[in-house]
Amino acid sequence: MKKSTLAVLASLMLAAPTGHAAPQPDGNATVKDDAWKKRSPDHPLDPLTHGEVQAAVEALRSAGRFADGVFVPTLVLREPSKESVRDWAPGAPLKREAFAVVLDRANRVKAEAVIDLATNTVTSWTEITGSQPHVLVEEFYGVPEIVKADPDWCAAMAKRGVTDVSKVHVDTWAAGVLPAEGAVPGARLCRAIAFYRGEGKNPYARPIEGVVAVVDVELGKVIQVLDTGVRPIAKKAPEFDAASLGAPRTGLKPLSIEQPEGPSFAINGHEVRWQNWRFRYAMHPREGLVLYTIGFEDGGKLRPILYRASHSEMIVPYGDPDPNWYWRAAFDEGEYGMGRLCNELQEGLDAPGNAVFVDAVLANETGVPELRRNAVAFFERDGGILWKHCDEDAGLRYVRRSRELVVLHTVTVGNYDYILKWIFHQDGVLEVRAEASGILLAKGAPQALCETCIAAAEGKAVEGDERVGTLVDHQVIAPNHQHFFSVRLDFDIDGPQNSVAEVNVSSFPAGPDNPQLNAFQVEKTPLVSERQAQRDINLDSHRHWKIYNPSVKTALGHYPSYLLVPGDNSVPYIHPDSATRKRARFVDHHFWATAYRPEEVYAAGPHPNQNPASEGMPEWISDNQSLEDRDLVVWYTMGLTHVPRPEEWPIMPTAGMGFKLVPMSFFNENPTLDVPE
Repeated sequence: MKKSTLAVLASLMLAAPTGHAAPQPDGNATVKDDAWKKRSPDHPLDPLTHGEVQAAVEALRSAGRFADGVFVPTLVLREPSKESVRDWAPGAPLKREAFAVVLDRANRVKAEAVIDLATNTVTSWTEITGSQPHVLVEEFYGVPEIVKADPDWCAAMAKRGVTDVSKVHVDTWAAGVLPAEGAVPGARLCRAIAFYRGEGKNPYARPIEGVVAVVDVELGKVIQVLDTGVRPIAKKAPEFDAASLGAPRTGLKPLSIEQPEGPSFAINGHEVRWQNWRFRYAMHPREGLVLYTIGFEDGGKLRPILYRASHSEMIVPYGDPDPNWYWRAAFDEGEYGMGRLCNELQEGLDAPGNAVFVDAVLANETGVPELRRNAVAFFERDGGILWKHCDEDAGLRYVRRSRELVVLHTVTVGNYDYILKWIFHQDGVLEVRAEASGILLAKGAPQALCETCIAAAEGKAVEGDERVGTLVDHQVIAPNHQHFFSVRLDFDIDGPQNSVAEVNVSSFPAGPDNPQLNAFQVEKTPLVSERQAQRDINLDSHRHWKIYNPSVKTALGHYPSYLLVPGDNSVPYIHPDSATRKRARFVDHHFWATAYRPEEVYAAGPHPNQNPASEGMPEWISDNQSLEDRDLVVWYTMGLTHVPRPEEWPIMPTAGMGFKLVPMSFFNENPTLDVPE
């Protein structure tokens, strides 16, 4: 298989193919077509081009802010103001700025910079305090080499019968915020956990339990080896590659998905048009896929719905209190990056054969622009019956089939893989889905057989590791954990001035207004301030939320609106006073709404790595701004509680969560009446 561009870069820096969020080996080491290097932006929201990345780095260098050995963990477009985007017309000049995070480990300097690309000058330089930029690719690959050279860590391996450390897979993790013995204040740290790979292909099947190393990456040395005691290493490693599995099942007939006349959507630069929908897209190294200026053409007019939509943060907290586990709570976006770890998508596998794939230009952490092949897939799929009615009296049948447009990218963060989808429906519904696959993060255990089934059947309390996990293989337990996403939705329903209300359904009380006890009603409660808009799902009341424009009325006298309708979800089980929960306060509620401020993009704050503070949502609602007739942003938290099953070992079938944005009085009638048979 080909190595990814980032993997090639890392191999030039430090060898050793390992790392918690290591890039995938299905990218592009070389790109023969150089046309991408010559492209120019044609819209204010287009991502940085090859030339703009180079210009931004040269501006930093000229200002004395960049040199050999200095890293640029983030280098992206500094998005222009909403007003300037709305006022811009095709052909007008573009004001382009870049935003960079700069990390000089040798001098312990970390800062945010703004670069004017017209003058090639650094116009702003703000040092970062109290936190760290995200984990570097260089650190993914470098930390394992540092760990394997440490005598204390090697001694811990030898205690477990492992003397050839070349057969050990070491995973690099962000350090979290829990204290590490020997760490100096402000040190840039990573933690490292180990698995015995041997000659196998599956690196995560045989955990080496009880050993965690803490590495000071600025000093390049291990400062602590936490060894809580020897546990057995699983005797076998279940594999899932085709050669190891043997003959596949039979009986599946070919299923072809073809569009002989091509797709129904059109992609022009970064603009997409399909079935009255129109929107822009970009791949962001941290957020992954970002959608802009989402609108729907209705009666010859493009009506805005969302200005910007993205995944603003993600966290995976583990529920095992063991000293080697309780710090594990990966901010997969803020500590690693959901865009820079995107996969090269494979036709017919990651997306069906009718998909159209697009590339993305991302700057790597040394400031070099790279082309990420097949970063995003666009494809149409059958959506089942759109609408139907049978008129038996007249002998008539009315039916239409629906079509959906799926915009997809996938990400691998260490052992887990995520499939992130934005699904456009013909009836104006926009669906958001996040699905997880990959390999369960497991721990070594003494027991070869389950002890909980018998105990539970006999009414006895469960003891040991199986209280907080499931035995998925002999001597392997997968701890319980959760996956939480925060999705940021910058609404512009028929314009930027919007309001928000909570919608609950309740039964009428018994009485004169409900004599047959069948009545129920819909109650709409305006959420007029940021603190009031901290809300949670309630199945008893079919709770959902309505974002509407109070300055516009439809032909029927309604305020045009969209509903946020929850799908599968969960509540957090980590304690509110835990260090993890304090860093990820966005999980405290499913629904938040804030007045728009351009700097508020990430639900846990701009730099969660090694940051103990409760940044993000708690800060942003502290001034309790009004939400009435305002440019507002909705933040929706969706969670997947993962109690592992043996059926998810050694690789996990996808499991997901999501929600829908559904038009409510946005249209005057069914907007799909014109869909042909």
